[in-house]
Amino acid sequence: MARSSTGWFWLCLACCCAFSSVLADNTPWNTFVIHADKSKLPEDFSNHLDWYSATLSSIVEEPYLKNGYERIIYSYENVFHGFAAKLSEREAEKLQNQRGILAIFPETVYQLHTTRSPEFLGLERGNGGAGDVWASVKSRRDVIIGVLDTGIWPESPSFNDSGMAARPARWRGACETGRGFNVGHCNKKIVGARIFFNGYEAATGSINEKEEFKSPRDQDGHGTHTAATVAGVPVRGANLLGYASGTAKGMAPGARVAVYKVCWVNGCFSSDILSAIDRAVADGVDVLSISLGGSVSAYYRDSLSVAAFGAMEKGVFVSCSAGNGGPGPGSLTNVAPWIATIGASTMDRDFPSIVKLGNGRIFSGVSLYRGRRVLSFDKQYPVVYMGDNISSPTPSALCLPGSLDAHAVAGKIVLCDRGMNPRVEKGEVVKEAGGIGMILSNTESNGEELVADCHLLPATSVGETAGNAIKRYLRTSPRPTATLSFEGTKLGIRPSPVVAAFSSRGPNFVTPEILKPDMVAPGVNILAAWSGQAGPTTLRQDHRRVKYNILSGTSMSCPHVSGIAALLKSVHSKWSPAAIKSALMTTAYSHDNTHNPMKDAASNTSSTPFQHGAGHIDPSKALDPGLVYDIGPEDYFNLLCSIKLTPAELRIFAKSSNLSCNHGWNSPGDLNYPAISVAFPERPATSVITVKRTVTNVGSPASRYHIAIAPIRGVTITVKPRTLQFTNKYQKLSYQVTFATVALQPEPQFGVLTWTDGVHNVRSPVV
Repeated sequence: MARSSTGWFWLCLACCCAFSSVLADNTPWNTFVIHADKSKLPEDFSNHLDWYSATLSSIVEEPYLKNGYERIIYSYENVFHGFAAKLSEREAEKLQNQRGILAIFPETVYQLHTTRSPEFLGLERGNGGAGDVWASVKSRRDVIIGVLDTGIWPESPSFNDSGMAARPARWRGACETGRGFNVGHCNKKIVGARIFFNGYEAATGSINEKEEFKSPRDQDGHGTHTAATVAGVPVRGANLLGYASGTAKGMAPGARVAVYKVCWVNGCFSSDILSAIDRAVADGVDVLSISLGGSVSAYYRDSLSVAAFGAMEKGVFVSCSAGNGGPGPGSLTNVAPWIATIGASTMDRDFPSIVKLGNGRIFSGVSLYRGRRVLSFDKQYPVVYMGDNISSPTPSALCLPGSLDAHAVAGKIVLCDRGMNPRVEKGEVVKEAGGIGMILSNTESNGEELVADCHLLPATSVGETAGNAIKRYLRTSPRPTATLSFEGTKLGIRPSPVVAAFSSRGPNFVTPEILKPDMVAPGVNILAAWSGQAGPTTLRQDHRRVKYNILSGTSMSCPHVSGIAALLKSVHSKWSPAAIKSALMTTAYSHDNTHNPMKDAASNTSSTPFQHGAGHIDPSKALDPGLVYDIGPEDYFNLLCSIKLTPAELRIFAKSSNLSCNHGWNSPGDLNYPAISVAFPERPATSVITVKRTVTNVGSPASRYHIAIAPIRGVTITVKPRTLQFTNKYQKLSYQVTFATVALQPEPQFGVLTWTDGVHNVRSPVV
């Protein structure tokens, strides 16, 4: 997540650290995830685990253990077939040639992508608004949401189960115990809690149980925050040190939460994540909310992608964060088409602060500072910037640890450039050097995006333009001064929503014909429950303890969509994961509250589908979308065939099912996706591309839809037929869209196709 409160930078390691065995020193073992063909089980084995163990025993090398059971850390049975084991590189090569082994990949480390949102999304009741629509709808299913994260702080009021009915009889989960977590911490809200650490310990050694909870208890705070965002019950008076005071409530407050702790101090490991998804599906979850990611790779090499495919086959909706790699193009993660990939946007709430310079100029910023140290707004204080080049900041300009000269900054406000280390850590560096306050300036990569932080000293964040103006003042004034003030919470911010600069964006380099991200949701300055073990910044020096914290990141936007998906599932219990995603995408909007096109915070210009996908979610409209684009496992498998996966790679997804390639597919663009992305080659052999789509009527049985086309520069667009006449509910009708090039364009062009019956507007972005 994009939060200043951790030192975890958004990156992915290609493989895990070497495992130090307790049985032998310096063993050359790493963890590998092995994909196996379940149907190849020899007749002389009664179960797959025995077969896997025997296969391992036949290839392990002396002087290490010959017993394959000792090497296996997980066996996967539900969403994925195979196992995870500790192997040397040479052993992995030998195993690749064994009967029934499809592929072997090294362990991958994933990282976390680190309230007003219910009102902003129209989920509150009253005044005839969208919330009244939801309040009048009767749920048909008791929905269970699985959250893969850092665990949970069960004492939070957000997880109170008062008034809830007994757990659903279909639930097959468990409440695992350990230090700080017992069976009593599960209840009718937290229906299950499990931990997955074998892969983590294989890479890093045994967990230090004195410093880390080897139990579902959350000491980081991230997991508690995401779980409360997705399904927390209403809690009045929730706030962070007085900021954002109000009722904190999750998107689906009536839903159950099942906790799967897969992330530890040093990251989240793919073998653990695979096992958690495998177990969650077997337990009976309806939705999986996963606010973490790794680097982008081919679908068959991405453990999360493979596991999510299996979950989708079982009818589970999988929502993942898009990543915090923005504003660079092609920075997305979790891009598989069967995953809902969620970007982040702002809400109409902010936490303004003021910088007043000695020359009288005033600049606006944001901050969540509330502490004993106070700067008088009627007094000016010396201010200093330790950088010497605006375009190439030095360590002291970035306020990196140990970079500031105490003699130069003591008693002064220090201007620090954003980047390299966490934002709140910069304030702590200033504080330790004797500074009395901080102005945190955005650089070009952050633009005008402002993310509020709960600093340890008086501090405010300003945009790049303001930061550069303050730097010019510091260079030209012989005795520069400034002061800071903090204005609390402000509602009704315009424009909003705005796409966050940190939110990862397209194009989707794995499959350009599949538009990603799918949509954006609130992910900036989100208030939700917090761990009692961590301060709001998670810095070791932060001894404050709060019940609620404000964080930003696609980690925060993901559970918003997971919760709305759970609401849709509770009402439309027979809808497939693809139908739910379609409803969210085709009803999303791409304008802000000033009725202008939604903006990108990085450039302060209109955002495009590469930044916002189909647009910003609109829960009330998603409840009744009119039409949906449905997709089944066979369709997704045909997409994999169209991108030329080998038979062995395809069997990773087919497992033992009857999935097979339909050779009528010519392109990944044939997938019945709610968005349309057409990629013409730079020197086209053809100037015409036709794609087909099929819509299912989920609205009135008798309905007539007409097409509206927003033109795209450089191509002509023809839709046949231009009218769809439905006579039954759930009837399917198809149409074709033909794109003919008029003139090749130097950059991607965007448009919209909308089917409308006068009530519903079924909107598909076109790239």
